[in-house]
Amino acid sequence: MTRRRKYNQVILGGRAHPLDATQIITIVKSTRIVIQRIWKLLLYALLGYVTLCAIVFIFQRKLLYLPYRIKLSEQSAIAEGLIYWPSFEVFQGFISQAKPLDAKGTVIVFHGNAGAAYHRSFYTKALSMQNMRVILAEYPGYGGRAGQPSEDVLVNDALETIRLAYQEYGEPLYLWGESLGSGVVCSAASKTDIPIEGVILFLAWDSLPYLAQTHYWFLPARWLVLDKYNSIDNLQGFDGNIAVILVENDEVVPVQHGKKLYESITANKKLWLFEDVRHNEVPVTAELHWWKEVIAFVPQ
Repeated sequence: MTRRRKYNQVILGGRAHPLDATQIITIVKSTRIVIQRIWKLLLYALLGYVTLCAIVFIFQRKLLYLPYRIKLSEQSAIAEGLIYWPSFEVFQGFISQAKPLDAKGTVIVFHGNAGAAYHRSFYTKALSMQNMRVILAEYPGYGGRAGQPSEDVLVNDALETIRLAYQEYGEPLYLWGESLGSGVVCSAASKTDIPIEGVILFLAWDSLPYLAQTHYWFLPARWLVLDKYNSIDNLQGFDGNIAVILVENDEVVPVQHGKKLYESITANKKLWLFEDVRHNEVPVTAELHWWKEVIAFVPQ
């Protein structure tokens, strides 16, 4: 009896005071209420987290693809030095008005996520100076084209663009992918039976699930992503030359993802790294020497 009472005491003023049954019951009830509240908070937090994951999963393509949907008028395109290709009514993209007299090949440019193909007229200016014919490919859902973007939709459309370009211009064909376009290019290069002379990957990533996990570290993003764009796997077996262009301070596609892709490439490759440059700060003036270096490298 003495031993049991020892545990039913509180210390007040240095002296032990026995707890009566009512006080013990009150403490037990209070403790139980606190524990129940903690479990409720944890349950609500878990439900909120699961709900957030579900929202991200359901609406991920609206979060991923940021198309500019307005179609440019023919007159406005001409003012930009562009012509709808193959035609204004049914188009896959644009071709430069200034046609090289003796083109060394055709470069098909698949642009990045935001905006539209006609926002990338700097490619036609720079690559035309390297005596290249340039096609600015447009995606379904972008720039006035019908459709809803997804990996399958963009890659299948890219295969059609490659087929039409080969049918009209023949060899050699080069694929240039910018950011999202790099994922499209790598996938298309792995699927097409049309010979591709070389590939240029501009601000590229290794795979979209890994990139998503870097940005959304607090979510199981790697397992939620539907569109994989696994450029590491897609480039295995490609035997053309591959140029990779990265920027050191890329806040959209952190540079480690591009470096991981570069390290995985087994084909002949070369890396250009712009130091102290962010994603949208790459110097693209047509007269810069790096354009010439890249185009000199990719032919086999």
